[in-house]
Amino acid sequence: MDLPVADPGTERGEGPLLQCPYCDSEAMHKLAQLLLPGLAAVCVDGTTGDLFRKPSVVAVDLRKEMVDYIVQRSETFIADALIESEASQAPENEMPDDPFEIVSIFMDDFSSTKRNIIGHVSGWLLSDSREDKIDDFVQEMEMTKFWPLDRREAIAEVLLKNVDIKTKFHCPEKYENEERLAYHKEQCSFRPVTCPNDGCRAKVSVRCMDDHDAACPFKVLQCEQNCEKRLLRRDMDRHCVTVCSMRPMKCPFSCDSSFPERDLEKHCSEFLQAHLLKVLKVIHKKVHSEEELKELAHKIEKYDEHGKLAKALDARPLTNVVKDLEAKMKGEPSS
Repeated sequence: MDLPVADPGTERGEGPLLQCPYCDSEAMHKLAQLLLPGLAAVCVDGTTGDLFRKPSVVAVDLRKEMVDYIVQRSETFIADALIESEASQAPENEMPDDPFEIVSIFMDDFSSTKRNIIGHVSGWLLSDSREDKIDDFVQEMEMTKFWPLDRREAIAEVLLKNVDIKTKFHCPEKYENEERLAYHKEQCSFRPVTCPNDGCRAKVSVRCMDDHDAACPFKVLQCEQNCEKRLLRRDMDRHCVTVCSMRPMKCPFSCDSSFPERDLEKHCSEFLQAHLLKVLKVIHKKVHSEEELKELAHKIEKYDEHGKLAKALDARPLTNVVKDLEAKMKGEPSS
């Protein structure tokens, strides 16, 4: 059954004035995201301990009741807030002005009217079991597309415009005719635009585009580690950790050096003598003195006519090359 949703294009005005219909699309989307967990909480609290009813059984009716309730509360919110502020000057009694907090209060108030006996128990309200059941029912509704996001956003748009006292999230401008309104809409900072990043389908308000672009997963960026690659923001972390030629690495010979991975060959060539000494100490253990090992390393390096030593980029291949060269050196007559 479809819910009766207020027409987002119908704006409250003063007399014949026409109000700009645009609002912050990011805020609208965020508010729409609150509605599903809110409904799930109502359904879970209202059926806890009931052997004959499950949250899914009551969801359709409670969805309609909840929407009617919170929309009605939102329509009188500003008037109620003014009356409340005049009746009480105490700062702690001030009405909130954050739309998300306000709508959350509306949903909590509605939920409290639908809780059964167990649902009113404070131990249940604070339990992990309740949170798990709410999360599970949210996932169930998402999988079955019980309450599609576009329908929730239509309701969220109405709520946002009704409770946004400081007009931080919707355009308050009003005009006396369609022509002036149309001209304003072309310039309005709340007008929706599609993200220009290839692959991103998000629609955001012009005023929010910079923030969206700064976090858009489809934005193409230069590698954060300054390799030559350009890639999507969403692929950046995996690239930097797994395949980036500039990812930092430590010397495989444990010589306390750190450098970009692409400089490994250069490092192994520059510090060949130091690496040779480390390998020779392992091969010969305590048979030779430090000076004898240095002399042997020098001889092995001179004997390496094909540069195999410098091409060995890890301890195991370098050890194999050294053993091979030593064996050849022993097999030849001394010069």
